[in-house]
Amino acid sequence: MKTRSLLTKLPLILLFFPMMNSTAQDWPNLEKYKEANATLKAMGEDENRIVFMGNSITEGWSVANPDFFEGKPYVNRGISGQTTPQMLLRFRQDVIDLRPKVVVLLAGTNDIAGNTGPMTLDQIYGNICSMVELALANGIKPIVSSVLPAYDYPWRPGLQPNIKIPKLNGMLKKMAQEKGVVYLDYFSAMADDRNGLPKELAGDEVHPTKKGYAIMEKLVEKAIQETLKTDR
Repeated sequence: MKTRSLLTKLPLILLFFPMMNSTAQDWPNLEKYKEANATLKAMGEDENRIVFMGNSITEGWSVANPDFFEGKPYVNRGISGQTTPQMLLRFRQDVIDLRPKVVVLLAGTNDIAGNTGPMTLDQIYGNICSMVELALANGIKPIVSSVLPAYDYPWRPGLQPNIKIPKLNGMLKKMAQEKGVVYLDYFSAMADDRNGLPKELAGDEVHPTKKGYAIMEKLVEKAIQETLKTDR
């Protein structure tokens, strides 16, 4: 009887163990910058520190053009593949605790791609808005970046990012205006007539080349200077 009872419960047990494994995962990847953050905090505060918060487009920036970050108080906290809920979970560790003057937020394209599951534009907007509000509440000046153009995603085609990204950008621009923070419009400077990224700016039409980053660098430097001048 005991054996039979155990067998009837086995399906429930088997369902439970995968759930335990999934909860044990470091879903927002808090480990990635843990040591680097500790080192940075040990070095003391920098009144002009700028944190770049984002996904692979931000992370890859330091690889494509490391000179842009060299010798400046710029801290790259991009993680490839990440979506806004993951960034929101690590925002305190990777942004607030570093006590920057400014945070440059660039996020949302992986949400549209469904990297961590289905996400509506309202949900993406809400997560970015929450990061902006967290920054402001902690005396950090946020820069809200537009999502970069993408006609389609090579890893998950058919999701119409060329239609969804402009809609999301409109929402982000309005939010930035309402909160009195700088909106950084990469999209208008980089999009082609398909609302995509031309190959000379992104080989896979999603991740910028050095030429693509060169355009972004001019725009973000201008946005940083503008932000530093604001009273808020």
